[in-house]
Amino acid sequence: MDFVFSESDENGIYDNRNGMDYHIPVSDSIETENYMRIIHIAVEMAPVAKVGGLGDVVTSLSRAVQDLGHTVEVILPKYDCLNQSSVKDLHLYQSFSWSGTEIKVWVGQVENLTVYFLEPQNGMFGVGCVYGRNDDRRFGFFCHSALEFILQNGLSPHIIHCHDWSSAPVAWLYKEHYSQSRMASTRVVFTIHNLEFGAHYIGKAMTYCDKATTVSPTYSREVAGHGAIAPHREKFYGILNGIDPDIWDPYTDNFIPVPYTYENVVEGKSAAKGPWQQKFGLQQTDVPVVGIITRLTPRRESHSSSTQFPKILKATGHVGLLGSAPDHGIQGDFCRLADALHGVYHGRVKLVLTSDEPLSHLIYAGSDFILVPSIFEPCGLTQLVAMRYGSIPIVRKTGGLHDTVFDVDNDKERARSLGLEPNGFSFDGADSNGVDYALNRAIAAWFDARDWFHSLCKRVMEQDWSWNRPALDYIELYHAARKF
Repeated sequence: MDFVFSESDENGIYDNRNGMDYHIPVSDSIETENYMRIIHIAVEMAPVAKVGGLGDVVTSLSRAVQDLGHTVEVILPKYDCLNQSSVKDLHLYQSFSWSGTEIKVWVGQVENLTVYFLEPQNGMFGVGCVYGRNDDRRFGFFCHSALEFILQNGLSPHIIHCHDWSSAPVAWLYKEHYSQSRMASTRVVFTIHNLEFGAHYIGKAMTYCDKATTVSPTYSREVAGHGAIAPHREKFYGILNGIDPDIWDPYTDNFIPVPYTYENVVEGKSAAKGPWQQKFGLQQTDVPVVGIITRLTPRRESHSSSTQFPKILKATGHVGLLGSAPDHGIQGDFCRLADALHGVYHGRVKLVLTSDEPLSHLIYAGSDFILVPSIFEPCGLTQLVAMRYGSIPIVRKTGGLHDTVFDVDNDKERARSLGLEPNGFSFDGADSNGVDYALNRAIAAWFDARDWFHSLCKRVMEQDWSWNRPALDYIELYHAARKF
């Protein structure tokens, strides 16, 4: 059943969801729900080829929509650096020829999803990494070959969902080469995960796609005036990302010492704090611990964030940072910062400048606070995972951080208007004063109001930041795309 609302009986404004309506399945109806076949074309997917949040979203969103009864598949390049241990029943599916090369197609199961891996025999994806090797040409070739694979195999999806600049070519290649084929009823949905990269490709995809999204309502408003988006605002939506509660679950997490739920969060986190400190080579004392898990990029990370380390340490806290930079210059800056801090605050601060998935789980479990000082953040998964593990987020008010973290002192009304309770500490501005203000309040709460702080840890664990609601929003979007 589709509901459409009007402001008045005559000449009212219809569709207060900008064309999405309200699509409600009706139980015991003589009609059956119109289930869809959705194919994601992407260059990342967790955990087999994950570089950032894009990989997490492709997997988690696909799982959530599939759990609602739809058929969801993923097409991914077969990198030589693929984490094949996370693929079940990987086997050669077929081969086909396109653009003068043979393309082998492998198929397997990743997190209970069917994934097709394309391996062109020209060596394009045998370069030892996901990004950084003539990416425009490689990913353009992948996008076109993925569409050709769909056509030649008669897969006939209702929706093709492409992501960011790297698979943006799918939108215009479909319209130019496949929209008059037997795939004519297929619609293209495009999601912008980060507008900082590939704006030209994103703008072109916005022109050709049927519907477009980005990863939080606030970020959608922040970028709505961008030249790539402004001409197409009528088909542009902000849908908040979620996290997969099966992957991020402290009760079943093999990377932490003691399983826990919101009912024994104090004991569970206490058991993880010592191993956290030991892993980082820090003193094993009962002090407030601040964790930072991030990709170090010049625009995302505030330069002021590093100046907060001494302030936290002077407040007798510990700091542990896990992250790496794709830019060698940024990586070098943080290596020098690490050397300086380790020398002055030995045993109380440690920067681990690499990617380490198991260690990230231990940080989430063992930290009292997770600091996300990003200058901009389209959505952010770090603060959502932190709350799932009972760690209190401290964030800048930007993008999805603003949509998900509600300050315990200043955001009570905003939170309750959404049926939530305040769940963290937030701050404005890009200078050190803002983050200093939030950190001081957070650490003071740890020392002076420990019972209240423990109740806050329990509260944030009970909040639902899964894909339950966002998956329904995407299904509504898919239905809306099919109306055109």
